[in-house]
Amino acid sequence: LFGLFASLFFLGQAFTIMLVYVWSRRNPYIRMNFFGLLNFQAPFLPWVLMGFSLLLGNSIIIDLLGIAVGHIYYFLEDVFPNQPGGKKLLLTPSFLKMVFDTPEEDPNYNPLPEDRPEHQPRDHDQNEQQHPQ
Repeated sequence: LFGLFASLFFLGQAFTIMLVYVWSRRNPYIRMNFFGLLNFQAPFLPWVLMGFSLLLGNSIIIDLLGIAVGHIYYFLEDVFPNQPGGKKLLLTPSFLKMVFDTPEEDPNYNPLPEDRPEHQPRDHDQNEQQHPQ
């Protein structure tokens, strides 16, 4: 929705910055190095990338959009649910869970004999097979 207000139709770079922002907020103690010139903590990475983009003469609107959306996502996913009275507002739609989640194990499933743990060869048996006496 923010892309429509900014008249942006390709949001790949903004999505990348958004992912960088979320990763950097979730890993605040990681030390970063930018071209061997600048040392900083991970939460500053999106801002350093935006500054580098500005130095190259690019528009920073896309970077700011990615940082804004990343901040909203980080707040709603990691900060707000852990506050007193907070709850998780971003829920995965059930049809996506149905498509991508691993199915529950069937209690009536009977694995093949070679897949059962009791039929796995032990180290002792393998040594005897390799070095018969």
